[in-house]
Amino acid sequence: MIDSITHELVLQQYPVLRETSSDMLDVLMASATRMSVPAGAMMFDENQPCMGFALLLSGSARVVKAAPNGRELHLYDVTPGEACILTSSCLLGRSAYRARCTVLQPAELVVLPPATFKLLFSASEAFREYVFSRYSERISDLLQLVSAVAFQKLDQRLAAWLAARPSPIHITHQALADDLGSLREIVSRVLKNFAEQGWVELGRQQIDVLDTNALRQLSTS
Repeated sequence: MIDSITHELVLQQYPVLRETSSDMLDVLMASATRMSVPAGAMMFDENQPCMGFALLLSGSARVVKAAPNGRELHLYDVTPGEACILTSSCLLGRSAYRARCTVLQPAELVVLPPATFKLLFSASEAFREYVFSRYSERISDLLQLVSAVAFQKLDQRLAAWLAARPSPIHITHQALADDLGSLREIVSRVLKNFAEQGWVELGRQQIDVLDTNALRQLSTS
């Protein structure tokens, strides 16, 4: 059971729950558990069973697909008020996870047990629409990711990534490679090429974008 303050925080971040009956809300809050998860902790890993549906109150988490060689492909992030579609899929399909989730920023969350999630999903049309709308948004994002990986060269994807962010960008080459689903050595090589052309300036865990227009032109060429 969660306290009244946490109850109100849940409703603030997930206002769709206000559309459920008071009796249903009582059931939800009575079965829910509040958790604190530090940055870097793993929320779930591949082939693990789903233990509940998380309502994120603060912080953020990242879902990635890992390869046997250690490479990772960034699928999507989860922030407060959002739902992890992989978790919903596992709960509804009674299947294990097919990706990994790691906390990026220290997270506060409320977890609904699987039985409570299924009860809410079956009883609340508003909640079902919320879950399906998250599916629609994520699938659209994932299709764009598939298209980029399959049809765009790495230099185009990297140029688009850099052009879309305010400068300076504070990130390591390894983190950037993880974001793009590539190898650090290859990303470093492309960045060095961009720097030689005067498009970016490279520093320690920092990238200054000098020519956004050139990067945008490359990303669409």
